[in-house]
Formats: sequence, C-alpha cells, structure tokens
Amino acid sequence: MLYSIFILIVDVIASMLTGVLLLRFWMQVVRVRPPANLGQFVFQLSDWLVKPIRKLLPGLGGYDWASLFAAFLVVLLSILASVGVTTGFVPELVFWMSLLRFVSWILYGFMALLIVEAIFSWVNPHAPLAPFVQALTQPLLRPLRRIVPLIGSVDLSPLVALILLQIAQKLISALIFSMI
Repeated sequence: MLYSIFILIVDVIASMLTGVLLLRFWMQVVRVRPPANLGQFVFQLSDWLVKPIRKLLPGLGGYDWASLFAAFLVVLLSILASVGVTTGFVPELVFWMSLLRFVSWILYGFMALLIVEAIFSWVNPHAPLAPFVQALTQPLLRPLRRIVPLIGSVDLSPLVALILLQIAQKLISALIFSMI
C-alpha cells in the first residue's frame, strides 16, 4: 500500500512538472505570449530546472531545448523511481519506458488543449484564456481545417485531431513495445 501511495505521489508531481515544461517549450515553438498569471506560474515552477540545463544545452534554432530535455529528464526520473523500487535497474527498459511515457504525455497534452479549446468555444469563446489556447492548438488544427469542411457552422477538426492523436498514441506504443 505504501508503494502505491509513493508511486501516486511521484506520478502526480512528475506529470505536473512535465506538463509545465512541455507547455513552456510549446509556447516558444508557437511564439505565443501567455497571460501574465499563467506565464508567471509556468516560469517560476520550471526555472529552477531549466536554467541550469540551459547552460549545458543552449537554445538552437529559436527553440528552448532545455525545457524539452528537462521534461524528458523528469519522466526518466519518475520511471527510475517507480521501476527501480520494484524490479531493479535495466537501462534499456527504463529508457524505452521513459520515451513511451514522454511521447504519451506530449500527445495527452495536445488532447487536453483541444478539449479545453472545445469547451471554451461552447461555454465562453471570449474567455481571457481562449485566445491563448487557440494559439497553442492552431498548428495542429490549421492543416486539418483545410481538409475537414464545416458541417453547418460546426468545426469538426478538433474531433478529427483527437482521433488522429489517439491513433498516433497507439502506433507509437506498438512501435516502442516492438523494440523492447
């Protein structure tokens, strides 16, 4: 029972920190400025990890690679904490499990952004966070909006994007499991 509580705590902390680090990276990729409170939260929560890594891994091509690397490092450490306690350390297995969880959390993050955007569009399209979320999802939805027509005045591209992200999740999981 204590082991499952420990794993729960590690997973919650790791998923929140990884989510913040991935959001930090994606905001820079999309070149969107976050609302003041959200930006302050993201940067204060992640600076302690990103700034030292940035000294070793500077931004190249205009991207904050230190944030992305820090996110993978947090996932790796959470896998080490959970797997290392039960089975022992197998480097290849830990790496592939970390890579799978990392890619899964990226895809789940995109899915969450799409769901939040859909909720904003139904409930309050003029909410203060709505333009920020739309800017984050625009790179995913723009290509789909060229292909998927409006039905009535309903945009089905977020639904198509969710389905495609789930398909990508299954394909990547199958690919990584075949390598293990």
